Amino acid sequence: MKLYYSPGACSLSPHIVACEGGLPVELSKVTFSAEGRTTEDGEDFYEVNPRGGYVPACRLDDGDVLIEGPAIIQYLADQAPGKKLMPERGAKAYYEMLSWITFVSTELHKGFGPLFNPNLLEGQKTAAIDRLKKRYAYVDASLAGKDYLLGRDFSIADAYCYTIMRWSPRAGIALADYPNIAALMKRMEARAGVKKALEEEGLEPVTPD
Repeated sequence: MKLYYSPGACSLSPHIVACEGGLPVELSKVTFSAEGRTTEDGEDFYEVNPRGGYVPACRLDDGDVLIEGPAIIQYLADQAPGKKLMPERGAKAYYEMLSWITFVSTELHKGFGPLFNPNLLEGQKTAAIDRLKKRYAYVDASLAGKDYLLGRDFSIADAYCYTIMRWSPRAGIALADYPNIAALMKRMEARAGVKKALEEEGLEPVTPD
């Protein structure tokens, strides 16, 4: 399999899942420029992902390309069943995990979207940050007494949440204001799979000792 990524982008979540699962994934970095989007292999990334030219994308062993991060992380987890990266399908916890993935996608990931717009008006920026802070407060409260989003066990939902919350500085959000989230971030960065993914993307931890 080949994972198309951009350092620190939302593609970090499937990268983490691949590392946690011990999956042999080839990495292909995507460069974004005014001229277009190309991979380090020389591919036109718009041909890899014609839906929008955004990462992540995962070229499967049969040559097909799977896109959209939430789908990719579930696919990768299925390729490493012994690692128990997500609850058993059909179990209540499985649907709780899907609920968290959906929340991260629609309320956190998309919530940061406006902040990547250089033409955003100051009032719009303030409103977007205020919405994010409300979502952060909800996540922080939900993590009370837990190690991870689902309780004691890591799941792919944590990989996605961690990835998006690494963007907190862009919104001027201090993780120290949300102690349970800060603890999750630190716990994540102690995991071997997360360390490996960060190293391979040239990224630093957000909760250094």
